[in-house]
Amino acid sequence: MMGRILTLIWVFCCSFASAQQVYEVSSGTIKFNSKAPQELIHASSDNLMGVIDMERKTFAFKIGISSFMGFNSPLQREHFNENYMETEVFPEASYSGKIIEDVDLTKDGVYEVRAKGKLRIHGVEQERIIRSTITSKKGRVSIQSDFVVLLADHNIKIPKVVHSKLSPEINVTVSATLVQRN
Repeated sequence: MMGRILTLIWVFCCSFASAQQVYEVSSGTIKFNSKAPQELIHASSDNLMGVIDMERKTFAFKIGISSFMGFNSPLQREHFNENYMETEVFPEASYSGKIIEDVDLTKDGVYEVRAKGKLRIHGVEQERIIRSTITSKKGRVSIQSDFVVLLADHNIKIPKVVHSKLSPEINVTVSATLVQRN
């Protein structure tokens, strides 16, 4: 269901825009880490998909939860997918909305922007403003963002037995290179 909704948002964001103002993710990575008292957990995925329509100042990004790799062990990855993220029920995370600032990506520069939208993780949607840096240089566009996700905000429960091994605050880093849609 969520996949269909995100696809509709994606089509809506892109279908009416001029091709010169639409940028698609050509490569993108999301990394996260949990710094708990007894354990440090790192994982990442290179399967970020997304689009930005600079004319309308809209964006839509998504990532398949099962695509995250890393972790400290295969068992930890299994617990992440089955017990915490419930990947079979909630296979994707997404973020879509509007860019607050005006940015002209046809001009080289580094732009600090705020993206306001709906962050959906574990089936729970939270309105968030996430700061990002957009760099445009010689026709290449990249995005970098660092933010924190609180597990409680997305109804992700931490059993008491692993409370000291999993932080309730997850640090997230997003980096992506975008290309203009032809």
